[in-house]
Amino acid sequence: MPKPTKGARLGGGPAHERLMLANLAAALFTHKSIKTTETRAKRLRPVAERLVTFAKRGDLHARRRVLATIGDKTVVHELFTEIAPQVALRDGGYTRITKLGFRKGDNASMVQMELVLEPVTPKAKPAKASAAKASAPVAEETPVEAPEAEVVETETVEADAEAPAEEAK
Repeated sequence: MPKPTKGARLGGGPAHERLMLANLAAALFTHKSIKTTETRAKRLRPVAERLVTFAKRGDLHARRRVLATIGDKTVVHELFTEIAPQVALRDGGYTRITKLGFRKGDNASMVQMELVLEPVTPKAKPAKASAAKASAPVAEETPVEAPEAEVVETETVEADAEAPAEEAK
């Protein structure tokens, strides 16, 4: 879990903040979406995303590390069996924060924090590879351009010479 920031903590000391963030993460994994203040959601995002990353690994050590943070076996089981397979192809960005407005009582900025469980469309990785391959030969061809130009000229001359011969027939 990321080290708590210096200065004012959410609700008191660092231990209380860790417990509160663990409870918020458990609620997020149970309900897939929670309504909370913007400050709490921003503090919860790295904690929740790290727990999802552990769940994607899926081994016993990762399960025990998540259990050290959350403590509720049913929530951890749901995280490993239901949520992790849905985000298996996603490389980070497992949570989404949407602003809702301000709370009536104290005018605190409220947000809806939810898990992003939609299937991800993988980006075209071959396009990056082909772009890298295309840029590499260009760098290699720059010193060799003069001989290639000569070859191209001779081919066009041969093609021009054959064309009148075919017209004469």
